[in-house]
Amino acid sequence: MAAGRIFLACSLFYSTSQSVQGQSLPVWREHTNSFRGNDWLVGPVTAKAVVYKSADAKEVVLDNGLVQRRFRLHPNLVCIDYKNKINNQQLLRSVKAEARLTINGHAYNIGGLHGQKENAYLLPLWVDQLKKGTTDFEFVSTTVTDLSPYLNSRSPFWATNRNAATGKQLQFLFRSPLQELKGIEVGINYELYDGLPLIVKSLRVFNRSGRSLHLDKVVNEILGMVEEESAVVGSPAQMKKQAGLYIESNYAFNNAMRYDLSDQTTHWKTDSAYTSQVNYNYETPCLLEVYPEYGPGIDLAPGDTFNSIWTYELAMDSYDRQRRGMAIQKMYRTVAPWTTANPIFMHLVSKNDEEVRNAVDQCVQTGYEALILSFGSHINMEDNREANLARCKALADYAHQKGIRIGVYSLFSSRRISETDDVINPLTGKTGGAFFGNAPCFGSKWGLNYRDKIKQFYTVTGFDIWENDGPYPGDRCASTTHPGHKGLDDSQWKQMEIQKELYHWLNNRGVYINAPDWYFLDGTNKIALGYREVNFSLPREQQKILNRQNIFDGTWEKTPSMGWGFVPLTRYQGGGPEAVLEPLSQHLKDYEQLMMQYYGAGVQACYRGPRLYDTETTRQTVAGVITWYKKYREILNADLIHLRRADGRDWDGWLHVNPALKQKGLVMLFNPTGQPMKREISIPLYYTGLTRTARIREKEGPAKNYILSRNYEVTLPVVLPPDSYSWWVIEDAGI
Repeated sequence: MAAGRIFLACSLFYSTSQSVQGQSLPVWREHTNSFRGNDWLVGPVTAKAVVYKSADAKEVVLDNGLVQRRFRLHPNLVCIDYKNKINNQQLLRSVKAEARLTINGHAYNIGGLHGQKENAYLLPLWVDQLKKGTTDFEFVSTTVTDLSPYLNSRSPFWATNRNAATGKQLQFLFRSPLQELKGIEVGINYELYDGLPLIVKSLRVFNRSGRSLHLDKVVNEILGMVEEESAVVGSPAQMKKQAGLYIESNYAFNNAMRYDLSDQTTHWKTDSAYTSQVNYNYETPCLLEVYPEYGPGIDLAPGDTFNSIWTYELAMDSYDRQRRGMAIQKMYRTVAPWTTANPIFMHLVSKNDEEVRNAVDQCVQTGYEALILSFGSHINMEDNREANLARCKALADYAHQKGIRIGVYSLFSSRRISETDDVINPLTGKTGGAFFGNAPCFGSKWGLNYRDKIKQFYTVTGFDIWENDGPYPGDRCASTTHPGHKGLDDSQWKQMEIQKELYHWLNNRGVYINAPDWYFLDGTNKIALGYREVNFSLPREQQKILNRQNIFDGTWEKTPSMGWGFVPLTRYQGGGPEAVLEPLSQHLKDYEQLMMQYYGAGVQACYRGPRLYDTETTRQTVAGVITWYKKYREILNADLIHLRRADGRDWDGWLHVNPALKQKGLVMLFNPTGQPMKREISIPLYYTGLTRTARIREKEGPAKNYILSRNYEVTLPVVLPPDSYSWWVIEDAGI
């Protein structure tokens, strides 16, 4: 069972009256805990997450001033209100079950009420007329606690947030009225965060029946949502989905480097009970269900507990792409603070230990903080012989003595192990046909040994960073002999559980994890921005523009610290002298600009090669960029406002914003052309928190005061020489 948030034991659940009254919950009233004042993405939110009771004790209300969810307790628990309080949008149109389990081949609702005749909207007076189902799990009790940390939030690396999130947990317990399900209990958990319009939902199944049960499918969220559009004709695939809620879960993989394409659990369905919808064929996608497409498909033994995925529901108040992305980024900064860690690292290609020590020394001389032994280097983490582990520990000790963190690359996927250990294709009964052609199964004997070797390596050596190329992107395995899963039905779920447990173990030890897929919510720190590898064999002039496009495109939903880029110091995937930076001293202008592009975006790149500098002049250049980055590190790691995407024809650039800092913003602009450029560029300052005036200076030059327009913009005069860049710092003019 993977580590995670822990439900209170059943003996600690109170009766309904005790949990609502005995815990002295405040009474909810209209306007209680209202959101007032600043935009929640600009200014602080003073309202806190609170659980209320209604005056008649019939309802429980989750509210933090930004989002509200209400539950009727009798005759069974059901959600009757889901409101975005920022824009007063009602998200719910009909009641549904809290969740649904398929046990031993039969589906059972968890909570919910029946009998709503009109499903286009829900009136409060209708709720008293609704009935509970005879086979539905029934609400028993509830409890309220403070939000507990999920994983270690205190990274040993530089980070913008080291604090665990605060808020409230509301937990409901259900039991079945059916004799055949006696002893099966279900706990539904809601988490509400301070200062964030986010509710996280998960569930637990407790098998106290004394007999084994088969858990085929778990749907942990069901919502009758207000439809996004009204169309007489249109299939679910053609019609828009509800944009009022942004949905994520901690069960995502696809190697897409974006969550929306990696999502495996969000299902928008039609609702046959909604007979008054405009769509002629009743095909409006207005029923949200969240569950993995496959599995879990597990056997739950007596005394065992099942933990579901977690559904992250973020209330959105705009269609604007920039604003929606910033909301998602604030969610990650809050619920997964480890993603804000952003060490300055080099990617070393090493042939021996001496080259590692030399690279450590160069990191010290240039201000770098970490060294990662890249793919193709001479360290093998899977070699768990005592001599190899001792040698690696000596390298880690050397790095630590110099104040440098050290990490190493390890390949999991896209490799063949054996007919016994590889993923078995369910269509052929043989290996092959996985996402990467051949890939090992994490539940195989080799996969479990791999996990144990990784843990042993970090326990013995003291290494600080793991660059993990894998694991698999959801490969299902039909093997019936792998010790980590029973067969095809549970293979995906079991492999994910093994993987998550390893990430949790590493995260809680303070190990920084670069992973190739969307595992952020289970403890990983960084993923690629998104790129095509062969592009790094193109001429440097093309790489500069392509890299800025990658930065621009890869930071809409990801914070700067969540993505990494690439700079080939030596030959990579082909290309000639025009593609690489070595000898570094001969390509110093390109080297400096590539560094400034990435550091100016707050994005770490893999500077992959045998060294960071070859001459004293090169060292001074590298150290100068790092000194600049560290001086403005806080604002450079702030949210990125997208000004203009690079196209090689005109200026391009971005703006960092953080209203909580002295430096409210920092603009990076580039001139990719061979001609001098003079422009007047509108800079949007709304998200800096400035409302009337701004003090702006180019580089370390003199500052000038600007008056903001009615739409919070200033017009900035810009002069850029050919093929150059510049930057401007924005502060409060105090006028």
